[in-house]
Amino acid sequence: MGGRKIIKGKRCGFVKVQKNNAYFKRYQTKYRRRREGKTDYQQRRILITQDKNKYQSPKFRLIARITNKDVIAQIASAELVGDRIHASAYAHQLKDFGLKVGFSNYAAAYATGLLCARRILTLKGLAEKYPGVEECTGEHFEPEEDEDRRPFKAFLDIGLATPSVGNKVFAVLKGAVDGGLAVPHSDKRFAGYQPHNGELDAEVLRSRIFGAHIAEWMDEMEEEDREKYVEHFSGYLAAGVESGDIEEMYENVHAAIRADCKAKCPTKATAERKAKAVAGAKPRSYKLKANTPYTYAQRKHRSTQKLNKIRRGLGYENREDL
Repeated sequence: MGGRKIIKGKRCGFVKVQKNNAYFKRYQTKYRRRREGKTDYQQRRILITQDKNKYQSPKFRLIARITNKDVIAQIASAELVGDRIHASAYAHQLKDFGLKVGFSNYAAAYATGLLCARRILTLKGLAEKYPGVEECTGEHFEPEEDEDRRPFKAFLDIGLATPSVGNKVFAVLKGAVDGGLAVPHSDKRFAGYQPHNGELDAEVLRSRIFGAHIAEWMDEMEEEDREKYVEHFSGYLAAGVESGDIEEMYENVHAAIRADCKAKCPTKATAERKAKAVAGAKPRSYKLKANTPYTYAQRKHRSTQKLNKIRRGLGYENREDL
């Protein structure tokens, strides 16, 4: 279909109609998360498709996501409706294990992957059989299969992240593998990989895992521009973390995770926070009040109070039968 187009009284050349009636009849709307740019369904289909001879055995995925202020690591399996999360770890939870500052860097991503691995292995009763590496050296590691029970296997899911060398999603992978998970992978995407000779520089990777690059940056900036250093690393200075303390801090975090990987009970933390607020005589926040469900009698009483306030402003008496 097509026709001659008239612009400002003049006839123009032949214009082909691209989106005609037949186009809209055959148009198929894409999935919502594809339209939002959140899910790569081609990748997801490959990751969740299970062999038929394995029947309903779940196919586990190690989900790694990096946000501006946090790192997310989850062990999930697909079901008919949505995914089931079996274990999870977040970088902000590393506060409970001694990490004071820096929750979105390469070292924090490694620690988050390590925490997620220890949690899922503890849940499955494999924590003692597969302890992972005793000391992080940055070298290639894969858990050796035990005669009684095989290691917990999961496949890496990086979502829409670019699989470039040094990406932090692969730091989550390295932490999970060092924690005892069996994740099929190669070393080609870890920090320190050298494409020209195809080898991994374990020293470079280890320095990233323990935050040595941050310490070097702090020292360089302090020498070049003291004011910028104080402003840029204000969080580190407020927490009392100097450049020489960073490696020891991450070593202590790794040790604390291996000693006890359980998450702090959120219910207990909420109760403590409420008790502290009551003791300090602080009013409840508006958000908390707005989310509180009211009964029918409470809603009716509240509306009566509002109407009576309006009536008093107009000079009328209160009414209780509203």
